[in-house]
Amino acid sequence: METITKKTILKNKLITQFQSSKNTLFGSGSLRELAINFFEKQGIPTRKHEEYKYLNLDVMLKGEFSSPAKKSLTSQQINSKSFLKNAKTIVIENGFFNQSLSTIDGLPKEIQILDICKSSELEIFKNHYSKYADISTDAFIALNTAMAVSGVFIYIPKGIVFETPIHILHISSVTENTFTNPRNLIVVGENAQVQLIESYQSIDSTATTINNALTEIVIEENANVNHYKIQDESEFGYLINTTQIYQKSKSVFTTNTFILSGALVRNNLTIVLDGEHIETHLNGLYLTKDNQVVDNHTLVDHWKSNCNSNELYKGIIEDKSSATFNGKIFVRKDAQKTNAFQSNKNILLSDDGTVNTKPQLEIYADDVKCSHGTSTGKLDTDKIFYLRARGLSELSAKKMLMHAFASEVVEGIKLPELLEYVEAKVTERFE
Repeated sequence: METITKKTILKNKLITQFQSSKNTLFGSGSLRELAINFFEKQGIPTRKHEEYKYLNLDVMLKGEFSSPAKKSLTSQQINSKSFLKNAKTIVIENGFFNQSLSTIDGLPKEIQILDICKSSELEIFKNHYSKYADISTDAFIALNTAMAVSGVFIYIPKGIVFETPIHILHISSVTENTFTNPRNLIVVGENAQVQLIESYQSIDSTATTINNALTEIVIEENANVNHYKIQDESEFGYLINTTQIYQKSKSVFTTNTFILSGALVRNNLTIVLDGEHIETHLNGLYLTKDNQVVDNHTLVDHWKSNCNSNELYKGIIEDKSSATFNGKIFVRKDAQKTNAFQSNKNILLSDDGTVNTKPQLEIYADDVKCSHGTSTGKLDTDKIFYLRARGLSELSAKKMLMHAFASEVVEGIKLPELLEYVEAKVTERFE
């Protein structure tokens, strides 16, 4: 009863915040009203909601929550968290685009990187904003659509091959419990190429942050996007992260998600393949310990024929932490000659840890090659014995096996700086 009351209080407070600020927010007021009405009906999800049955959101509802506030960090603080020295870095601080700390000078004139609240009158923005993340499918999508105040809009026009990585750096630096709703829209034109990195980190954050982040990515025909997500929040960080991808014919999209820390992380990743000869690759690695909670939900939705998707998620679960993988491949009746493969593998290092895994196939076409599989187990004792017989200690043998397990995902990183950073984080975790 107490938890229901907390959720109701927080829901009502968020609705009140919306009503008091709605006239100052960017974009369509009617869309925001529809979104807040849906959120009011649904409320904050409980375990009675099928999509949240393994996720206990009660742990993040302690205390009061205030609206996000701008806080000017220093460039030195940002540099300490910006692990890509040769990238164009976009700083989103406590949900607000901070242009003064971003390093986006010297862009080709065709590329646009703008605060999303200054983009709502652009035709390309209006053609795509909120067209893919459906407010009726999830209460957190509805809440973000209603209450987003800032974020970034990125447009890579037709034919532009931009080799410099673009790093969207989300920084939490609050001293009061805060609920933020950053919103991003990225449009990649025909025959264009780009490398995108989203990271979530904390600086001097001594309070609870609930970060309800939403990103829509549109990939036009024959475009190629390499996407990385690094989630490394503090012990007070609660991240609800929704990423909605829309791909057109002959496009290629590769996404790599690394969950390294944070009190609670929920990822909703949906990819729609709306065209023929599309390639989609999803890779994920989650390392949990203490009382961490990680919940990955993926949906690969094949609409048209002759497309390929490959998905591999791996997890190492320790202490009393818990991890969930819920992955669905949806093949519609027009999506003949689909090749779609999904795999989830987990290592459980303690008797108190929990793994919930639910791979799913829903197929309405008859000429397809699809498979899914899952496995959860302990470290292989035979392999540990083999390594110890060759002079390694038990601890060193276990570290080597965990590194080998994680490397299949880590080695998919194509950016040397990012590869070095993630490898160091993984090594630190096993120490």
